[in-house]
Amino acid sequence: MINLPWPSGLLAQAAPAEVDYIANSWLGIASYLIAAALFILSLKWLSHPRTARRGVRAGEIGMTIAVIGTLLIYRAVSYKWIFIGMVVGSLIGAPMAVWMPMTAVPQRTALSHAFGALAAALVGTAHYYTLYGDAAIDRFTMAILAVEVLLGSLTFTGSLVAFGKLQELVPSSIKGLPNQNAINFSILGAALVVGIWLTASPMQHWLFPILIILGLAFGLCLVIPIGGADMPTVISLLNSYAGLSASLMGFVLDNYLLIIAGALDGSSGLILSIVMCKAMNRSFTNVLFGRMEPSAGGTSDDIYAGKVKSATPEDVAMLLEGAQRVIFVPGYGLAVAQAQHTVRELATELERNGCTIEYAIHPVAGRMPGHMNVLLAEADVPYDQLKEMDEINPTFAQCDVAIVIGANDVVNPLARTDPNSPIAGMPILNVDQARNVVVIKRSLSPGFAGIPNPLFAADNCLMLFGDGKKALIELVAAMKEG
Repeated sequence: MINLPWPSGLLAQAAPAEVDYIANSWLGIASYLIAAALFILSLKWLSHPRTARRGVRAGEIGMTIAVIGTLLIYRAVSYKWIFIGMVVGSLIGAPMAVWMPMTAVPQRTALSHAFGALAAALVGTAHYYTLYGDAAIDRFTMAILAVEVLLGSLTFTGSLVAFGKLQELVPSSIKGLPNQNAINFSILGAALVVGIWLTASPMQHWLFPILIILGLAFGLCLVIPIGGADMPTVISLLNSYAGLSASLMGFVLDNYLLIIAGALDGSSGLILSIVMCKAMNRSFTNVLFGRMEPSAGGTSDDIYAGKVKSATPEDVAMLLEGAQRVIFVPGYGLAVAQAQHTVRELATELERNGCTIEYAIHPVAGRMPGHMNVLLAEADVPYDQLKEMDEINPTFAQCDVAIVIGANDVVNPLARTDPNSPIAGMPILNVDQARNVVVIKRSLSPGFAGIPNPLFAADNCLMLFGDGKKALIELVAAMKEG
């Protein structure tokens, strides 16, 4: 940031070029204030589905103003390379945004975190070697640079692993090496030692690449043992790391907007991670360093044998004909089948019959926070029909039919009944308390936790096996014929 005196009395004495420079700089600073305000409003509006679109627009406008303001302040740069970078980035990013299916939004988010963290690490590295060449780096700046580069490096590799697992390029069955936690803490400890050494003696430039390598290795080793069920929390936490890295980069570059935006990103990611851990009744340490192990309780054969009742679309249509209140429970299977529009069509058909429709949203349903909200919003589901878990759970007993589409662990009663279950204590949707339950699922295969679900064998449950979208299309057709 350029520290300028107030222009009062100065503009009259300055040369025309200096006047233009000062005016542009103040215009840039004003744009930073506007952009910071828009970022804060964006987060506020994104906290509710009704105002989420407004929040996205505010963030987009704020970032555009921030970029323009930066170009106005830092004029001693080559715009040619900046514009080349913008064009190349747009050519890569725009097709990814337009053609990326909704099911791939989580991994797309992880990839964005990786790119942002890499940018922070590269800027920190360039800044260090620039200062090193001038022999002007102080210990405080070195400490900030060390933490920034460490966070950026581990977030880069950690986000790439998260992307690989969500995209199924890296098998979720990989659980890391024996004594993985000891390896993780050893790498982190070594990175901290190198960072402290660099802070005490900034001119030991040969240590800087070692710090980067240790950061990259720690991110890889930290995330690769974590299972797919915990990826939403990991993505939120990595988002927090990327934000903190950007905020520290703002201190290094003396850029107030980076400090504000990074702090907002870091704190919101941390809060979201806390909320999601609470939703799973898990701690940070359990998510990052623990492992979900199968329950020692009953097997699938014990729970399902002779108890699962399969139904046809016509059977379910007859059940729905007399329903006065229906609750849809979406899960990741809904996203995989891309059945959100068909769900909306079925809901519309039921509403014509005078039925009340609601959607029960579990905080960790899908593969990222808000995944189900985004899918349903795409199908123009009214915002007031989306109900959070705490709001809708007490009312399941008054529900005529609960329709579960592709959800598993978030409706598994073992969370309440089996203290040895890996999901024991996790708050779940009380679907089993509904008068009737219909589960639309390809098979009886377990969810991410790898355990059977007694709901599927309950007396009040019917299983409609098949692809979610196809099953719903047949159900809508049966409703119309009926």
